Amino acid sequence: MSDNEFRREKAAAVRRMAKHFPAVIVTGARQTGKTTLLTKLFGDYSYLSLDLPAEAQLAEEDPQSFLARHPAPLLVDEVQYAPKLFRYLKVEIDRNREMNGRFILTGSQKFSLMQGASESLAGRCGVLELEGLTIRELGTVFSQLEESEGTAGILGRGFMPQLWKDTVIRPADYFSSYQATYLERDVRQLLNVSSLRDFDRFMRALALRSGQLLNKSELAKETGINSKTADKWLSVLVASNQITLLEPWFMNLGKRLAKTPKIFFMTWGYCVFSLGLADKRSQEAIW
Repeated sequence: MSDNEFRREKAAAVRRMAKHFPAVIVTGARQTGKTTLLTKLFGDYSYLSLDLPAEAQLAEEDPQSFLARHPAPLLVDEVQYAPKLFRYLKVEIDRNREMNGRFILTGSQKFSLMQGASESLAGRCGVLELEGLTIRELGTVFSQLEESEGTAGILGRGFMPQLWKDTVIRPADYFSSYQATYLERDVRQLLNVSSLRDFDRFMRALALRSGQLLNKSELAKETGINSKTADKWLSVLVASNQITLLEPWFMNLGKRLAKTPKIFFMTWGYCVFSLGLADKRSQEAIW
């Protein structure tokens, strides 16, 4: 299956924002297709990934030289790895404030990304979030795979683009690699997690409660951590687009803030994997 079969619904919004803002920031969990989408839309832009340590170091330690070496129009992937770059982007934008669409930025760590953007690029950037594929974006391939794998198989596969480009790959293999990458790169950078085993157990406890009311004290007790640590880990999961905490809807706005939110995984396939249900035999036994 080729990349261009997935026509992302957010493409039109990205193009529109690039016409009205000097910079556009696209956030979203790792591997939701941010880079694929943006390199297609802005194929004539210079492209750099700050996942590369050498580029991230230059962008962070000498942002002026970085921008001199890589002038606009520029697409920078995982820009949160160089937070000092935002101030220099502001200066560069303000030199020609009327020229829009000069910088396209992506990031998979929402907290650090938006902190830098809000401090330096307020009013200068449009912000969008890209999630996994939708059923509409998948088109006929969704009904074809649903017929062969069933509803349980679709839930276990989730909606990460790579799992639909290569439908032969086992979801368990994919999410095992995804988890290792996520834990090693994002969690270790955002938090000093002394035990990845405890964090993995915390993830599984969250997966068991997907769609349920958040009970932090119960989560902490089950995973053997304190409430303060549970708060930090939840913040990291929200910041890295792994979960969302959905506030309840009430006519009274105060109640929306005061009442307990529900936990939802942003990557449903990862949630199923965390429950140990990624293989077909386990799915059939449960569903």
